[in-house]
Amino acid sequence: MQENILSMRNIHKKFPGVYALNGVNFELCHGEVHALLGENGAGKSTLIKILAGIYTADEGEILIEGKKAKITDVYSSQAHGISVIHQELCLAPAMTVTDNIFLGKELAGKGGFINFAKQRYLAQKLLDSLKLEIKATDKVSNLSVAQQQMVEIAKALSIDAEIIVMDEPTASLTSKEVEMLFQTIKELKKKNIAIIYISHRLEELFQVSDRVTVLRDGKYIGTRETVGTTRDELIAMMVGRELKDLYKRSVHPLGETVLEVKNLNRNNILHNISFSLKKGEILGISGLVGSGRTELARAIFGIDSYDSGEILISGQKVQIHSAAAAMENGIALVPEDRKGQGLVLIQSVSYNITIPILKQFMKFIHINRKVEEEITSSYIEKLSIRTPSLQQIAQNLSGGNQQKIVIAKWLGTHPKILIMDEPTRGVDVGAKAELYSIINMLAEQGVGIIMISSELPEIVNMSDRVLVMFKGRITGRLERKELQQETVMYYATGGIKDAS
Repeated sequence: MQENILSMRNIHKKFPGVYALNGVNFELCHGEVHALLGENGAGKSTLIKILAGIYTADEGEILIEGKKAKITDVYSSQAHGISVIHQELCLAPAMTVTDNIFLGKELAGKGGFINFAKQRYLAQKLLDSLKLEIKATDKVSNLSVAQQQMVEIAKALSIDAEIIVMDEPTASLTSKEVEMLFQTIKELKKKNIAIIYISHRLEELFQVSDRVTVLRDGKYIGTRETVGTTRDELIAMMVGRELKDLYKRSVHPLGETVLEVKNLNRNNILHNISFSLKKGEILGISGLVGSGRTELARAIFGIDSYDSGEILISGQKVQIHSAAAAMENGIALVPEDRKGQGLVLIQSVSYNITIPILKQFMKFIHINRKVEEEITSSYIEKLSIRTPSLQQIAQNLSGGNQQKIVIAKWLGTHPKILIMDEPTRGVDVGAKAELYSIINMLAEQGVGIIMISSELPEIVNMSDRVLVMFKGRITGRLERKELQQETVMYYATGGIKDAS
């Protein structure tokens, strides 16, 4: 390993009622990929925001190339060669890819006017160097979420950064795009660029990082050479205990069929989709981004209409053309985007949990607060939601606890069928274990669960059966004894097995 390009020493940061960082140390070498690991709330984001100039440390110092650096805002951070790719996309959707890459750093031409031609040329050159099938003239709003993520990476590279922070960069990428990203990271390492890599996907860290630093409860726990550590050691460092049984599944007999989908078609997006779901079954649906998984969930839940096909609940044909109709038929949906679609972030825990069942404790305009509190408290206890009070604002809780609130919200409707789209996306390994336990508990209680996930270990270890989709079609139907990651990926990339 080469000399340090970055040293963060004894960093402290307090917020009202929260000690976010308590004496944290972090070092980064030239040409190194250094993973920053920890549960939600461990302090990772706060540390990165201090490095990015969004926050100022209360105590401690930052050294760049061995010299003390004063980082007071985003511009001073960038002046020190630091670029941060945030998990939440920060693009202007109405503008072109070129406009986004050069936003705030436009190139001047003759007479002081912007040199648009040169900007387009340089933007396309950068995109081509990353081997992206994106045109510099494309409007960002016309790109997929995965493509927008890659534009964010190109934007970061455009300022010739020497330190790049990647916060959950693969969250919305397909496996092919992940491979492209990892190849790009290798090329950046060859150029001696240093990378701080944040991800909840431990398997990625072993593929791409040189070292791993773990934070817990705002404190520095330790740093390990990636080749010299194990997944179990990192998990123990993160959560303060071992998680030997991450995927919690019990074997129980399945009940009668609760859902049948027959020959469902939708506007060149879904093609002759047919399957069934039994009471107490966890049916995994796998596939790459764009395979039609989320579109299938939205069609079953009545958000999107379908052109032809049938949906049967407990053997009875039903017409589902709205979310309200789906709820009346015992269907609930935990959406992929919990912040945008699953929660009202500025409202309380109690508000979010009880909003679908207001009629249970509301008469005319009067709300029975006692009943509301009893319902909320029961689900907080049942799902182990960590919140200081029922009135805590949802956006102030960790990702794992936010996801539990979304689940609690729909459990209040007593669903027969629970569709969960990416149920553990963006949550740490400790919260994942708790969510898996909740999913298993619901299956034991007889809820039929459709679990859509991009994480193959999750699909393989939690499902009773798996449907694999590719371009809107089911290409594989796998029983539990057939479940292997390689097999699932084969069908997810277009291989076909008895998809009738």
